[in-house]
Amino acid sequence: MSKIKMFALGGLNEVGKNMYVIEVDRDIYVFEAGLKYADDSLLGIDYIIPNYDYLIENKDRIIGIFITHGHDEQMGALADILLDLKDVPIYATKFTLDIIRQDLEDEGITDAHLIELALHKKIVFGKNSIFPVRVSHSIPDSLMYVLYTEDGAIVFTGNYVFDPSMMDAFGSDIGKIAYVGKQGVLCLLGESLYATKTGFTSPNHRARDIIREVINKNEGRIFINIMQAQIFRIQELLEEVKKTDRNVVIMGKKLETIILKAIDYHYISFAKERIKNIHHVTDPGIIVIVSNEREVPYSNMKRILRGYDKFVTLTEEDTVVFASPIYDSIEVTSTQVFDSIAKIGCNLVVLSKRQYRSPHASKEDIMMMINMLKPKYYFPIVGEYRDQVENAALAYRLGMKEDNVFLRLNGDVVTLVDGTYVDTNEKVKVDELLIDGKQAGDVGDLVLKDRELLGENGIVIVTTTLDRASKKVLAGPEILTRGFIYVKDNSDLIQEAEKISLEIVNNFINPNYIDFNKIKLGIREKLGKYFYQETSSKPMIIVVVQEV
Repeated sequence: MSKIKMFALGGLNEVGKNMYVIEVDRDIYVFEAGLKYADDSLLGIDYIIPNYDYLIENKDRIIGIFITHGHDEQMGALADILLDLKDVPIYATKFTLDIIRQDLEDEGITDAHLIELALHKKIVFGKNSIFPVRVSHSIPDSLMYVLYTEDGAIVFTGNYVFDPSMMDAFGSDIGKIAYVGKQGVLCLLGESLYATKTGFTSPNHRARDIIREVINKNEGRIFINIMQAQIFRIQELLEEVKKTDRNVVIMGKKLETIILKAIDYHYISFAKERIKNIHHVTDPGIIVIVSNEREVPYSNMKRILRGYDKFVTLTEEDTVVFASPIYDSIEVTSTQVFDSIAKIGCNLVVLSKRQYRSPHASKEDIMMMINMLKPKYYFPIVGEYRDQVENAALAYRLGMKEDNVFLRLNGDVVTLVDGTYVDTNEKVKVDELLIDGKQAGDVGDLVLKDRELLGENGIVIVTTTLDRASKKVLAGPEILTRGFIYVKDNSDLIQEAEKISLEIVNNFINPNYIDFNKIKLGIREKLGKYFYQETSSKPMIIVVVQEV
């Protein structure tokens, strides 16, 4: 019999940043290592990952990190995490590992311990084992994981839908899922992202009809903006392109590599010779696939709109299609992009997130999964807290007791002892790591506040030079501004500010000692009040005092 602990380092009460930990006695199994896209309020931040200090402190106990599929929300943090957890094995299917490997190589990591999983083949880790089962999602060979323990199976669904039209590498093995349920499931960890949406997700995740309509009605160039690893949507697009004489250009080496691998593995049926290089982007009727970059949504499209792309210039004859859902956190950014496209005069097509869903489990999918597995305990994961609450309500509808359904936040530990829930009220430290360029963990609230202040009010730099021997002012105070006021039109304001600064400097110098700290604080305080009185702005004020 075992003591089992389950908790999230990220992924609860949020979209993205998924990382879930299941401990069976001393063994630690980590499911997912994802990032979250930075919203418009996080100035200059590229993306966010979970704080993984807990894993660093217990890295000797980690059996492995198990990735369900190759989306950034599931595996985008690996390149950062592996800097501290170099020897931890990463388990995934072949196609997912190819995406992971490319991401890691882009970051200079070539020695990661990557282990390819065979579908529906159990891997034994002492008294426990992991059984991967294929489920349907927007990328081939997506998995759910079954962790077999002495007290029963713990099932981690990942992202999934039930759709009989999704076959082969995109299909769900419903027979295997039902078989797991017949063996007995101790706890099910199931996704909640679409728990508020009625019915099955299928067929609302299919976009072939609208893609066909766009291609047939528009003779000019068509630009399709899509997330990199949405292979099912790309497959729908290429199936419609096959029916025409149009060719395709893929913008971005990473996206092109992913699509070519999908063709090689027969996940996509399309002739490679119809995929042209970037120099064909001006061909009449060409289909151009544009992807989002990992850290900056719409970065490639924004580069085109700003005129920075040396190959592409949009014209009013072009059609631009946004074939991926618009997440809540990037709605402001997406609206700005749409407005810029509209100003050019392009035909703009945006797939409604209400009408066209992503392949995530809606109400009926979730209830079908619960019904097949019949778990003793249920742990809603993945999504905002309101989504988790709706997911829990579905379990109640199917007869599960409230005490057996765990609504938790990141860091809250669920403990099972000998197969029975024990309320320990234990919490694990959780936090977010803000990634700015190549730096992790050095950007916090104070830095973001400074960036906000600089963006809204600008900066004022006050410099003055003193004689080291006589303690008299040799030069200045001189005032420089950036992003605050237009100096030529505000010379009186600058002169008065310099006068105020000089008075403060003279007040705190004497022949024996200069209190530099009081000079700096005094200038900041008095100039801050003066600038606010005159301009209603609060620029950042930096004071530099030096002796020569």
